[in-house]
Amino acid sequence: MPADTALASIPPAYVEAAQAYAVPPEILFAVALAESELLLTSNRVMPWPWTLNVEGEGERYRNRLETWEAINRHLAQGRRSIDIGLMQVNWRWHQELLQDPWTALDPQFNLRAGARILHELYQKDGDWVTAIGRYHAPADTPAARQRAAAYRARVLERLERLQP
Repeated sequence: MPADTALASIPPAYVEAAQAYAVPPEILFAVALAESELLLTSNRVMPWPWTLNVEGEGERYRNRLETWEAINRHLAQGRRSIDIGLMQVNWRWHQELLQDPWTALDPQFNLRAGARILHELYQKDGDWVTAIGRYHAPADTPAARQRAAAYRARVLERLERLQP
């Protein structure tokens, strides 16, 4: 992301979802940016709700219906490792929380699901920086810790840009 790219202020939907699960709104927004950011024509970056990551390959769609169709296509092909929406909540690990693909794509629902996961991770250690890393790589292995550290750095860079 170019240094002169302007980050939007935190939209109210992020604040509401964050408050519902006692997550700092700026952390929720920074995680969403790290997960699904898209450069808009206004030279601003915002999380994009119609984002998937299927077994490590990113996909973007124009709308909810196209994204929903893609999820169903991947599921029919036996793919289960699908990160969905603004918060890139993984279908394989959080299918019960996500309920169904259409619901998982609802931006407000997806934000709340991500906020809930972040809150649960925070509860384990009482540390937001650790929770951020575990959001991306929850396992406690050397490889997962390395991925968590790299992810944490990405989120913290976005968080720093949100500061006035």
